[in-house]
Amino acid sequence: MAGTSRSRRGLLAVGLAWLCLGVATVATGAGFPNPAPKDLCPVCGMVVSKYPNWIAGVRYKDGHAHYFDGAKDLFKYVFNVPRYAPGHRAQDIIEIVVTEYYELKRIDARTAFYVIGSDVHGPMGHELIPLATRADAEEFMHDHKGKRILTYGQVGKPLPENLDNGGFE
Repeated sequence: MAGTSRSRRGLLAVGLAWLCLGVATVATGAGFPNPAPKDLCPVCGMVVSKYPNWIAGVRYKDGHAHYFDGAKDLFKYVFNVPRYAPGHRAQDIIEIVVTEYYELKRIDARTAFYVIGSDVHGPMGHELIPLATRADAEEFMHDHKGKRILTYGQVGKPLPENLDNGGFE
């Protein structure tokens, strides 16, 4: 960088920093493989690719992936891997993603916020609506008459089944 001005070097440094941040962002969720056109949700049997705005997924250490038509079925799967994926183990899952509602990009399901009880329904009815930030979840909840905001760890095993029956607890 000999001969470059201090301001140009500063701009280059800022640009390099943004590039590095962008690469780090892509590594979480965005690198998750897309489902094949005929991949089925192991929970409900629906063709997942028909609902790109709702896709969720898990990836295992060996690279194998399962896809879901929404966060609700993803949670059902994670709570009972032996039932839905004989031969797979929950402890071998290395990545869990959901499609974020506003940006329609895949994000880490474990860091997402989920709104339940809203007037927005997924392919299978009442759904856990994934959002990237608590502020987004609060805005969504206000705009769409949501009942509660939950983190990944707050979603209990009975909730996904209760959502199928119109319950939000």
